[in-house]
Amino acid sequence: MPPKAFFDRPFAHRGLHDVNDGRPENSMAAFRAAIKGGFGIELDLQISKDGQAMVFHDYDLQRLAGVNGAVCQRTANELGNLPLIGGTEGIPTLADVLDLVDGQVPLLIEIKDQDLRLGDNIGALEAATSGDVQRYRGPLGLMSFNPHSVMAMADLCPDIPRGLTTCNFDKQDWLLIPDERRRELATIPDYGRTGSCFISHQQDQLDSPRVLELKANGAAVFCWTIRSAAQEATARQIADNVTFEGYLPT
Repeated sequence: MPPKAFFDRPFAHRGLHDVNDGRPENSMAAFRAAIKGGFGIELDLQISKDGQAMVFHDYDLQRLAGVNGAVCQRTANELGNLPLIGGTEGIPTLADVLDLVDGQVPLLIEIKDQDLRLGDNIGALEAATSGDVQRYRGPLGLMSFNPHSVMAMADLCPDIPRGLTTCNFDKQDWLLIPDERRRELATIPDYGRTGSCFISHQQDQLDSPRVLELKANGAAVFCWTIRSAAQEATARQIADNVTFEGYLPT
């Protein structure tokens, strides 16, 4: 099972973000606010051109930074000097965020898929992530939609709790994934072989038979993304903890 800290407090989705208050998602400002509020932090990783793990959700920079191109086309220094829309700070490295958090709250880190097909074309981001997190001493978990990434982390840092980010893999949300592969992933077949101890599942699909089976067999079940107290109350009938945004859990 993940550390006890993973069950004590909800996780702020991409930090406690609110662009109206100068706190874009996955920004240092959003992480400082989450720490101040006593919430865990969920964050995402992409890879820079020079091989550093960067805290950023999208593969492309346009939505969050207002410029064209992929994260992987710019160096960490260039990305750090690129202000996030709605804030004043640039895109942080994972190392920067680990220094900021310093064990004050638990971290749930998602390694984003790089070939957009959940295949075995992995390596650089996983290696960069491992190099950063192995020096960290606070409560931390690693996860990915891509089972190959989770397997890589099992080899690189086997003592760090890991899990699968999961859902029903509906076709409209995963257009680049072949139908056969989507159907396979929906059954969460890789939970055992990845040595996972948790899943983080889509909140409106928690009653999936496979999710209930995993929970009955001892898996911790987290979920994404809760956006109201009512959704949280429903999710907690199954989920052990939630990832939230847009409201403050009590």
